[in-house]
Amino acid sequence: MGQSFSGYPQLPDCFDELVSPAGTARAPATAIARFIERHGTTELLRRQQQLDQTIRSMGVCFTLYSEGQNIDRAWPLDVMPRTIPLSEWRRTSAGLMQRLQALNLFIDDLYHDQRILRAGIVPAELVLQSRNFLAPCRGVSPPFGVWSHICGTDLVRDGQGQFLVLEDNLRVPSGVSYMLENRTVMKRVFPELFADSTIVPVDDYPHQLWKMLASLSPRPGDVPCIVLLTPGIYNSAYFEHSYLAQQMGIELVENTDLQVDADGVYLRTLNGLQRVDVIYRRVDDIFLDPTVFRPDSVLGVPGLFQAWAKGQVAIANAPGSGVADDKVIYAYVPQIIEYYLGEKPLIDNVPTYLCSDEQQRAYVLANLDQLVVKPANESGGYGILIGPRATDAERALMAEAIAKDPRNFVAQPTLQLSTAPTLCDGVLEPRHLDLRPFVLQGRDLYCSTGGLSRVALRRGSLVVNSSQGGGSKDTWIINDEV
Repeated sequence: MGQSFSGYPQLPDCFDELVSPAGTARAPATAIARFIERHGTTELLRRQQQLDQTIRSMGVCFTLYSEGQNIDRAWPLDVMPRTIPLSEWRRTSAGLMQRLQALNLFIDDLYHDQRILRAGIVPAELVLQSRNFLAPCRGVSPPFGVWSHICGTDLVRDGQGQFLVLEDNLRVPSGVSYMLENRTVMKRVFPELFADSTIVPVDDYPHQLWKMLASLSPRPGDVPCIVLLTPGIYNSAYFEHSYLAQQMGIELVENTDLQVDADGVYLRTLNGLQRVDVIYRRVDDIFLDPTVFRPDSVLGVPGLFQAWAKGQVAIANAPGSGVADDKVIYAYVPQIIEYYLGEKPLIDNVPTYLCSDEQQRAYVLANLDQLVVKPANESGGYGILIGPRATDAERALMAEAIAKDPRNFVAQPTLQLSTAPTLCDGVLEPRHLDLRPFVLQGRDLYCSTGGLSRVALRRGSLVVNSSQGGGSKDTWIINDEV
């Protein structure tokens, strides 16, 4: 008989990450269930308070934009972890690496021969009319043919517990610092659980990230000069920029710290100019170089694009990688995997309707009360319509927007996202969550151990983004192969 989660109110038709339909703990969650049975929720509350204090003392925060102001908030971490068996994670991570490998072949093809467009696998107009297809990137060949070196793929489970890909983030994915800090905090708060479980570590990610970036250096054999280019302290992800630079032992720079000369990019230092080999950029494509993209950009470095195109410096992620970040292109990823790799996808997509297609658009407009509608190129949960929870007026506005610009919208069924016990007002209640693992590709492929679990803290909500009131959980990959 397994450990029980007595009194926990499971939601019907939802897969719960920790609790089986019989009300007992799933095997990876045995230790946490045993802890609750032994100590009760009163001790959980005490640990949550200890956790919150630890986060404040460590300065782990994120920035919200509100009414023209930047507001720093303590990072919201729930005391209850999310558990996944290692045997399942091995299959999942293999699917994620397969996906990124195919997407990089796709991007490289688009900026060279465009074989997949000529074959009719992906409609050419969907790609060439995308605002993320950057014509200046045509003919550029980055190291290893890799354009998106760091990918944050959002996963959800369906009602049967099967992982599905919700979307790919191939430009400047964020959140990995919170995955790492969540683990640091939880180890302080629950030392006995880490002693009582076989939790796979996550702390090799900064080393793997540095190793991947170093593999891109145009001057092999030397210790590369790697910098992290940030938009500055007012960016919502600045905590992550400074954290990752510190963890990797590289310089955190802004555009004014860099200059481009005839033979490459240089960092201004107290000891003079230092040649830069690799730039891990956290600045959006169109702001990178005002001489090529937006001339009004105050975040970019003039001449940077040409230095990259000549192979004088590597940029991760490469300019133009966002062409595969488009939610319309997402619908074709299974075909992209089969075309380039000759393999079936190891992880399925969520079924997706393209409003650019007349028949699919008619279905979407007739079923707005049952579907989730997303803009093709937004992030952070903005612009989404959750049909079953929207008002008639909101659905009417979305119908107008679709009719005006059908290319810009996709729709998906309203999924019953999986849940996990979450401490809310002193009791454990189910809350919906997703998972963002991080996949790296340079010379080699690597997938993080688990990822950032984001949880909707409001009862019944399906929106997990921290900017929309969501929180997070530490993701424990439990070694069930020992």
